[in-house]
Amino acid sequence: MPAGKAAAYILLLKRQNTGHQDGQYGLPAGKTEAGERPGDAALREVYEECGVQIRREDLRMTGVMQIGASEPSQDERIDFFFEAECRSGTPVNCEPDKCSELAWFPAELLPENTIPFVREAWNRARRGEWYGSYAMGKNLPGESGQEPIEPGGSVK
Repeated sequence: MPAGKAAAYILLLKRQNTGHQDGQYGLPAGKTEAGERPGDAALREVYEECGVQIRREDLRMTGVMQIGASEPSQDERIDFFFEAECRSGTPVNCEPDKCSELAWFPAELLPENTIPFVREAWNRARRGEWYGSYAMGKNLPGESGQEPIEPGGSVK
């Protein structure tokens, strides 16, 4: 780490009573509402789950991930990942019925019980990869040694 540069930390929420990935750490997250853009949903979800307001100009998209269904009855989905510097306010657990704790972790040392696709998205973002897929039924570009598609690029 360069001299004078602060260590980076990531805020994770430990899920409980949701029936999905309970006992594992994930990010503040949720679905977009009708007509809502992904960035607006990210700002809303952080506020609803952690009580922290983030300025739009501090929000930065770090990646997009296509995630396979974990069960045959579920749909695949596409998740958008963002990061922001928390400049003011103290995160609090605003949803104790769905979250057993909030905790800060060093960015390069996520806990073992981090949701696997969250860990994958985080690792891809640290490598500068903007797109990935996780647990898909067939391999897509960016998996199995294939090169990821760059914005504006094409699949051969």
